[in-house]
Amino acid sequence: MMKTIFKQIFGLILLAGITGLCGCHSIGPMTVARDRFDYSTAITESWKRQTLLNIIKLRYLDPPIFVDVGQIVSGYSLQTGASVGGSFSSVSTVGNALTLGGAASFTDRPTVTYTPLTGSKFIRAMITPIPPEALFSTIQAGWPADAMMLTAVASINGLKNQQASGNGVAMADTNFLRVIQLMRKIQNSDAVGVRVLSGQGANKNEATLLTFRSQDISPETLADISELHQLLHLAPDAQEFKLVFGSTPANNHELAVVTRSMLHIMNNMASQVDVPPQDIVEGRTNPGWSESSPEVEQRRLIRIHSSTTEPKDDFVTVPYRNHWFWIDDRDLKSKRIFSFMMLLFTLSDNSEPAGMPVLTIPAQ
Repeated sequence: MMKTIFKQIFGLILLAGITGLCGCHSIGPMTVARDRFDYSTAITESWKRQTLLNIIKLRYLDPPIFVDVGQIVSGYSLQTGASVGGSFSSVSTVGNALTLGGAASFTDRPTVTYTPLTGSKFIRAMITPIPPEALFSTIQAGWPADAMMLTAVASINGLKNQQASGNGVAMADTNFLRVIQLMRKIQNSDAVGVRVLSGQGANKNEATLLTFRSQDISPETLADISELHQLLHLAPDAQEFKLVFGSTPANNHELAVVTRSMLHIMNNMASQVDVPPQDIVEGRTNPGWSESSPEVEQRRLIRIHSSTTEPKDDFVTVPYRNHWFWIDDRDLKSKRIFSFMMLLFTLSDNSEPAGMPVLTIPAQ
């Protein structure tokens, strides 16, 4: 009998030792992979929903508001313990007793700080046009030229893109649409590039040149480049053109581009939100793309649906004014344009980083 009791005591002591070792083992490394994925996914989804909501708010003339995630501090604690006790008699088993106790606690205490994006720097970033050199460098990096220019260019050498106003949507010039189509074809042939030349003299200004390669390319690409020169009134034999911001070029060796600001891009997208017809009738929002003729539907920049029921197959969805607004997950064009706009937020932010809030985490 005593031998059996001692075996039980030894087993309990061994259990307590194992439990203690588990309690001393750090759980931090095991959470890194999971937390980075979960937080990254959560931040991405919330940024998509916030951006879509602000586009819809602009359609209803509500001011857009952005809130950024400043810091994430995730703290974990795991505590375990075990206790063994007993009393034994050498005469008999009467009065012998064993006690076993255990306790464990796990605490997950994340701290998230939010930074409202306000102030003059953020406003300037929202209303300042995207630098043309940044836009064309992105095109050179492989982003589709037609989608980028349809989204972020207001005009090029006087040819105008589609434009939203309080009275509806003004359609793009036919030649503008042809220009961006040609740019995409020339881009696919690797015959277009961007070069930055360091300035000379006292001002040290830099010049950005858009270049078209004429050697080792197909006759079809040469014909596309020639047609592009004609539409933009560029020198037919030139291969390099100075890229400038402006509505009209100074000569036939300049490519004058008026780029849009982020607020301008969002306003154009807002005009193409499919709002409930009753909201237009009651004057709650301006007429938009939904009032345009069907034959120009293929020129739509983005399609944002609305309904009274929550969609099931969506890329991003937000509720607003008792309706659901969303982008269909099967609409590749709208998804691509929406993702481009998220990228353009980075291109338009030429201000210094805002100071992050000071966060103090007490030691535990």
